[in-house]
Amino acid sequence: MTFKKFAFQLHKILGLTTGIVVFIVAITGCCWSFREEIESTYDQYKKVEPQNQAILTPTQAKEIAQNVLPDHHVHGTLFKKADDAVEVIFYDPEPEFYQSVFLNPYSGEVIQVDDHLTGFFAFILKGHMRLWLPKEIGEQVVGASILIFIFIIISGFIIWIPKKRKNLKQRLKFDWKKSTRWKRKNFDLHTVVGFYICSLALILAFTGSMMSYNWLMYGVYKSIGGDKEAAFIIPENTSEPVTDSTAKPMDRLIVKLMEESPEATAYELHYPSSENESIYVEVSNSESLFYDADYRFFDQNTLEEIETPSIYGKYKNGKIADKILRMNYDIHIGAIGGLPGKIIAFLVSLLTATLPVTGVLLWYGRTYKKKEKMPMLQQS
Repeated sequence: MTFKKFAFQLHKILGLTTGIVVFIVAITGCCWSFREEIESTYDQYKKVEPQNQAILTPTQAKEIAQNVLPDHHVHGTLFKKADDAVEVIFYDPEPEFYQSVFLNPYSGEVIQVDDHLTGFFAFILKGHMRLWLPKEIGEQVVGASILIFIFIIISGFIIWIPKKRKNLKQRLKFDWKKSTRWKRKNFDLHTVVGFYICSLALILAFTGSMMSYNWLMYGVYKSIGGDKEAAFIIPENTSEPVTDSTAKPMDRLIVKLMEESPEATAYELHYPSSENESIYVEVSNSESLFYDADYRFFDQNTLEEIETPSIYGKYKNGKIADKILRMNYDIHIGAIGGLPGKIIAFLVSLLTATLPVTGVLLWYGRTYKKKEKMPMLQQS
């Protein structure tokens, strides 16, 4: 068996094995691409009339929201601009619970409660990440299938390379006539489309695999020269716990950060889970982007800023390897390129979803056509 025949067999077997998973992940990824743009058309309740008065403190926001959802854990509180509602985020891993309480930042009035685990995009995300299966099963199936898809792309490119240079043009364009049969059209759809999107599909698959497997993320980070902890680490306080429970330095923090970084688009404060843990605030520096956010940590007693050994610190202090790794999610969803990047991610995901379909049709046509012909030959 030649290397090319081996690549063909590998491509066929792996493709048939993971085809349905790749189709679901690709089509749901396609639907997810413009989630923010679509949701922005019906989220007017998140806007309020700006007032010339102090906004809610983190403590006040938490207390008001917990009266609405008293049996659940507050993950953090999101503060934005003067005309934006304050969002108190609740999250519990088991059983999974993910909701937000939106408050008027001036009066504390409860505007709305959103359930992030219901609705169209929640359905899409569950399909994309775990095929609507139980989390512990679905995530493993998706992770393994997308890792295999990387080998499918590579083997597909090897098969695509023509033996003779004169046949190259046939692999680069659709040369269809009225007499061209559907089998030939299907073959061209699989090979020509596959060639043009293979490099971008490889990027989407690889960045997705990095989110699925920590060992892969760690290996990539170290291979490009990373020397920090490739994990999210919340440092401990540097001061001793204060016995006076009425002291709330945290309530001064958001106003302080707004004065220091007025150009930031959002400030998400996370409450310490113990008296020894520092406060951490995610300061978003760009709309719809995550990689250039500043993760800042403060002693909950003195508000002294504390450095973290993790790659998730201030963006400007990160090395090239740190910044590349932090870009992974934004690359995966196309947001790294703004609206054009999202359009590209949408088209690549949509076209990737066609490959398992055309691939199965190719296999079916070759396999069952032969079986149909054999009895006819035996009768003659």
